[in-house]
Amino acid sequence: MERLQKVMAQAGVASRRASEKLITEGHVEVNGQLVTELGTKVSVHDLVSVDGVPIEPEPTEYYMLNKPRQVVSTAHDDKGRRTVVDILHDDGVETRVYPVGRLDYDTTGLLVLTNDGGLAQSLMHPKYETDKVYIAKIKGKLSREQEKQLRDGVKFDGHRARGAKVKVISTDDSRHTQIIEITIHEGHYHQVKKMLQAVGHPVMKLHRESYGPLSLGNLQAGEWRPLKPHEIHELKQAH
Repeated sequence: MERLQKVMAQAGVASRRASEKLITEGHVEVNGQLVTELGTKVSVHDLVSVDGVPIEPEPTEYYMLNKPRQVVSTAHDDKGRRTVVDILHDDGVETRVYPVGRLDYDTTGLLVLTNDGGLAQSLMHPKYETDKVYIAKIKGKLSREQEKQLRDGVKFDGHRARGAKVKVISTDDSRHTQIIEITIHEGHYHQVKKMLQAVGHPVMKLHRESYGPLSLGNLQAGEWRPLKPHEIHELKQAH
C-alpha cells in the first residue's frame, strides 16, 4: 500500500505536492469514490482517476550518467542551475526520473537516475553497503600512516567513517599532488573530501568511477545511457 499522492507522482500526474492539491480540491477518485483525504493509501489493484481519467504507472526506467562539473544532483534547483535531470530531459527523456544519491557540484562521475523509488531508497539506505569507487587528486602525498588511517576509518563531524580501500595511482613531486583511488561503502555528506581533509590532504578534483556493480566504461562527461537488463538485475541484487 502506498499513499495516494505518491502513486500519482510516480505515475507522472504531477509532483507529490501538486498531487496533494488535486486530492484536497476534489479532482481524484479511487474505485469510483471521491477522495479528499491525504492519508488515503491505495494498492496496485485500486483504480485511481484524476478528473475522470484513469492514471497508469509509468514504466520503470534506469539510466547511468557521467555527471559533468557545475551541475547539481537534484531534479530541481532553486538557484536556476543546470541539473542532472535537465541533461536527460534535454535529450528527450520524458519520464520523471530522479538521481540516486548525490555528487557535489564540482564532482564528476557515475550517477544513477531512475523512477524506481523502491530501488533508490534501498540503495541509499545506510544498512546497505554499496561500494563506491572514486578517483581523487589531492594536495600533498599520503604517508603510509595516513593510508592506514583511511583503511582503519577516520573521524569527521563526530562520526567515524568505516575503513576505505586506498590505492595510489600516481605522484607528482614537482606539483606536490597525488592521484589516488579510494573505495567507500557509506554515503555521508562530502564523505571522501572530509576523510582526506581529516588526514591533511584536501581534495582538488574528485570523480566517481563506479557505483556497486556499475562502471562508467567509455561514457564521457555529460553523456548518459539506459542501463542494460543485466545491469539493472545486478544493481537490484547488490543490496
